[in-house]
Amino acid sequence: MAMSEATKQVEIRQFPCLDDNFGVLVHVPATGGTIAFDVPDAEPYLAELERAGWTLTDILITHHHWDHVQGLGALKAATGARVTGPALSRDKIAEMDAVVADGDTITAGGLAFQALGTPGHTLDQISWWAPEAHFAHTGDTLFALGCGRVFEGDMAMMWASMDKLARLLPGDTRIYCGHEYTLANARFAVTVDPDNAALAKRAKTVEGLRERNQPTLPTTMEDELATSPFLRAGDPGIRKTLGMMDASDAEVFAEIRRRKDSF
Repeated sequence: MAMSEATKQVEIRQFPCLDDNFGVLVHVPATGGTIAFDVPDAEPYLAELERAGWTLTDILITHHHWDHVQGLGALKAATGARVTGPALSRDKIAEMDAVVADGDTITAGGLAFQALGTPGHTLDQISWWAPEAHFAHTGDTLFALGCGRVFEGDMAMMWASMDKLARLLPGDTRIYCGHEYTLANARFAVTVDPDNAALAKRAKTVEGLRERNQPTLPTTMEDELATSPFLRAGDPGIRKTLGMMDASDAEVFAEIRRRKDSF
């Protein structure tokens, strides 16, 4: 089997960290490589690696916030994994061995990843996309039914990042992200997109999962495009609800994000 075919087969483990963060490990059986995404806390990663019998080879970082990197030093020390993260945070994340900028392609664990600059939440935010594996980790940019708060960038920058992900990621891409925020996002989404039957159905599913303390992730780009108001700024129904029929997509997105901030 050619490597390009072999690397399509990956095993993914997602597990809770801290209060509402997720840890994610991607294992490539064809190479034996294992990639971690962000490190909110080293111990859950080490425990999951031991359970799976995997050896960590790489750590990919999405952005510099403490709840994504505070366990990085301990995990790197315990495993010797190579750390790659945003070039814009080379002075903030001491443990990085290599840095990337928007558009760079790297190989980690034998799997090719594209580094997509998706600033807004932070200026350094990188979303990691492995096209062969139909996998992406969007950090704190794109959440299930939501997006990150805009801290370091501005609304136009965040909309451009969301629109970029919507344009680049195929519908069948499995999307993992930094937090379990989907229930709150669903409850908000129906207030700005009340006539979306697909959203109403998904909101009920999310309610049921959280009642059973089950994760709502991963999601897919197909599901997000159908149900997330943060990706659907051009939708006539949402625009009518907001009273913004003639506004730009960026303006509609900004209003949705502002409403979520105070929801």
